Amino acid sequence: MLKITLVRSYIGVPEKLRKVLRSLGLRKIGQSTIKQDVPSIRGMINKVPHLVKVEKIEG
Repeated sequence: MLKITLVRSYIGVPEKLRKVLRSLGLRKIGQSTIKQDVPSIRGMINKVPHLVKVEKIEG
């Protein structure tokens, strides 16, 4: 499982990357979501590594 936290604002970010953040379930700075560690989620994270913080959690 991965804990994904939005750490930077997406003002000025292209719409394509905003849609990636929305699909990850992130809207506000500091908001976190827990997702499974699957290749599709990893691909989304790799599109916006400068905006999010990722932590691996057990469970």
